[in-house]
Amino acid sequence: MAAEMLTGTRDARGRALHDLRISVTDRCNFRCVYCMPKEIFGRDYAFLPKEQLLSFEEIERVARAAVALGVRKLRLTGGEPPLRRDIEVLIGMLAGIETDDGSPLDIALTTNGSALAHKAPALRAAGLDRVTVSLDSLDDATFRAMNDIDFPVARVLDGIRAAREEGLPVKVNTVVKRGMNDGDILSIAERFRGTGVTVRFIEFMDVGTTNGWNLAEVVPSDEVVARIDAVHPLEPVPPAYPGETAGRWRYRDGAGEVGAISSVTAPFCGACTRARISADGKLFTCLFAARGHDLRALRGVASGSGASDDELRAALAGIWAVRDDRYSEIRSSATAAESTESAPRVEMSYIGG
Repeated sequence: MAAEMLTGTRDARGRALHDLRISVTDRCNFRCVYCMPKEIFGRDYAFLPKEQLLSFEEIERVARAAVALGVRKLRLTGGEPPLRRDIEVLIGMLAGIETDDGSPLDIALTTNGSALAHKAPALRAAGLDRVTVSLDSLDDATFRAMNDIDFPVARVLDGIRAAREEGLPVKVNTVVKRGMNDGDILSIAERFRGTGVTVRFIEFMDVGTTNGWNLAEVVPSDEVVARIDAVHPLEPVPPAYPGETAGRWRYRDGAGEVGAISSVTAPFCGACTRARISADGKLFTCLFAARGHDLRALRGVASGSGASDDELRAALAGIWAVRDDRYSEIRSSATAAESTESAPRVEMSYIGG
């Protein structure tokens, strides 16, 4: 099946495949309370053995197939991606993928920033286009409590600085949890105001089943924006592209932008263009999915013993074509016949955010 025939494949709700998020490891050195709580992911937790991880060659082949179907954004996630040895080699391989229409391919990486000061030069040299850094507080005590390994915030800020010095565009993601770090909203916004770094505030989500999610701890994006606007007036900005997850606002004085991701209070399922691949090769069509589509049968494709390029593209296109996910819409609907309360969900650390 020719790539041209599959390009622009849409799912059962008419949503195109545009973004592929690739988890390169399920391991992380942080134990953030909203993602990998220490009481679950303790010393004895069994992470994936190395031999079960997709190789760089397998990741590149799947990425090429996805690009042939219309994907234009590749984001490396985890776990914590820099924990995967030689991650810059993989970035270089992905940077070599060409699109059939000549449009640019955007390669990004999401990180907790713990190793960014050291890794930024190699990441940029390999072809990384941009980096997103998780930063939940500027208050050192709060930051250490949220990452739950006593890691200092100063080292993450050093990583952000190093990335920017290398010419890497940086976005900062802040998960806001009421009673824990919601008092830091304004200070984070002000820290990066006028610097060219965009902060995106994310509503605390019920990803997985181990983070103790409680609706009462969700700070609605409207409240976040209102707090900033009261001090630094904002105005809305149109989406940069169809399916953009973050609502955008710019400072009226020209000092940059802030964003808000409102999966809980304003679901954007109807425009979701993202698929995710776990570190062991399962394709998930929703962040809140219960199970993925196992691509392990494609292991060995680098040596020619697995699926052909056409078969791989056809498999991915077929999975996407029947996609019907809309978890956040169901969760937010007071009249929905379905319920998400007891629905099994994959953990964020397994497929990335």
